[in-house]
Amino acid sequence: MIRVVTVDDQELVRTGLRPMAERDGDIVVVAEAVTGRDGVAAVRRHLPDVVLMDIRMPVLDGLEATRQIVSDPALSGVRVVVLTTFDEDDNIFGAIRAGAAGYLLKDISPEGLRAAIRTVAAGEALLSPSVTRTVLDRVARDTGSLRPEIVAGLTARERDVLIRVGLGESNTEIGASLHISPATARTYVSRLLATLHARDRSQLVVLAYESGLITPGTNPT
Repeated sequence: MIRVVTVDDQELVRTGLRPMAERDGDIVVVAEAVTGRDGVAAVRRHLPDVVLMDIRMPVLDGLEATRQIVSDPALSGVRVVVLTTFDEDDNIFGAIRAGAAGYLLKDISPEGLRAAIRTVAAGEALLSPSVTRTVLDRVARDTGSLRPEIVAGLTARERDVLIRVGLGESNTEIGASLHISPATARTYVSRLLATLHARDRSQLVVLAYESGLITPGTNPT
């Protein structure tokens, strides 16, 4: 059973998310919160697998709440998905930098929401297809100066895998691109997480851009 906490200041949204998430029986909403501060408290109390986090809320916004959750070692198993009506680059970029494992718009279908929860709970990162490339290119533009030292200790194969992660590929897609098995791709990704001290695949995406391995418009064959 995947345990979820929803954090949103609109009661209508919270009320609607619960049946959408719980429909198939493998996901349960264990708590709801109205502010970011209450959301952080609920996460610490219930230790969910996934948090559905709004951005614009009173007392403490969703980006700061996400930072507090991600930076707390006691919550290392919790994954945050930012779920919002706003699709501006600043909000998406801020969510990724804060450590969110995913970013979804509230117009997502019920099936898409449940699939997203399962994906993030399984340790994968996700972004709405409509915003993925725009956001990642924004990461590259906003880093200021590149930091090639981030990947200085990686092997050539590890760099290849990091590029593919940065382009949003799943383990299966990485395997197909690099002619390795999905299991081997998974092993490389796990190694990258440990070597680069990254919490999840979203942080690997940011590192791929900050290091200069990927630049806007990158589309290797």
